[in-house]
Amino acid sequence: MAGSENQKFKLLYLYQILMEETDEEHALTTPQLIEKLAVKGIKAERKSIYADLTALKEEFGVDIIDVGRGGHYIGSRTFEFPEVKLLADSVLSSRFITERKTVELVEKLKTLASSHQAKQLTGRMFVADRVKSMNSSVYYSVDTIASAIDAGCKVSFRYFGYDAKKEKQYHHDGQAVSVSPYDLVWDNEYYYLVAYDGTDQKIKHYRIDRMERIKVLEKEKREGAKEYKDADVRSYSKRMFSMFSGEEQQVTLRFAERLANVVIDRFGKDVILAPDGEGCFRVSVKVFCSPQFFAWLFGLGSGVQILAPESVRRDYVQTLRDVLGQYGTE
Repeated sequence: MAGSENQKFKLLYLYQILMEETDEEHALTTPQLIEKLAVKGIKAERKSIYADLTALKEEFGVDIIDVGRGGHYIGSRTFEFPEVKLLADSVLSSRFITERKTVELVEKLKTLASSHQAKQLTGRMFVADRVKSMNSSVYYSVDTIASAIDAGCKVSFRYFGYDAKKEKQYHHDGQAVSVSPYDLVWDNEYYYLVAYDGTDQKIKHYRIDRMERIKVLEKEKREGAKEYKDADVRSYSKRMFSMFSGEEQQVTLRFAERLANVVIDRFGKDVILAPDGEGCFRVSVKVFCSPQFFAWLFGLGSGVQILAPESVRRDYVQTLRDVLGQYGTE
């Protein structure tokens, strides 16, 4: 494109230069802006630059900070740089996002910051050796499921796990299952579908990276509205432990006071911590009593004790005995 034709894009190029190359620590002077526009074949004078900067500020609401002879830079952006870093770290730490997609998303996030700030994101690309999903279709699966939820339709899919040979093992003999989708939950670094299974007549959850051939059943309307409402899915992850299923029960637990933060992190700030003797408190919560629930308790050692119900106490004791038995200890 000839320089004269570029001239009509002067305001856009000026905006692009400011967005990509300036921030609070990197301003560009008026002569520098003129020079950078010239590289793009655009002529500019000091007065026209001032007029263009005024137009960007007053007509388009761009937050351009003038620092006198020090130059001009973009102040606030749609996403402030700490927010961009937070988003980048979330992508980097997410297990359900593949390594390839992680790189792609972080590259896109860089465009929300200046080129100088973007270099800091490049340095964060390999901050830790994290296990990533092997399923690159998760993003499209989430989109398909969200469409079904919005439309109030069922979805069908094949569900699988892995065996010791790292080979897929399909549930239901490889046949597709049909469920009524209600929610998408991100828990313990994985994405889950929460849905109503009409065959078993209960709410279930499925790891999305282990679902394939997902289809929206447009002619089959969603079921289980009452069951979904009764399940109180918004507090689902508080009652589930690493999304392991089990029988939901009201459990009373006694904790050492030093574990108050742990309990609040697990069950939320609304949980009632009732004093129970010197240096202890008691809570009564609904949980799914699964092996992972017992594993969580064991991780807290002698700082927690199951008070009720007696059946859960017995199951926990038996679990501990089974583990000790593997080491030849009664």
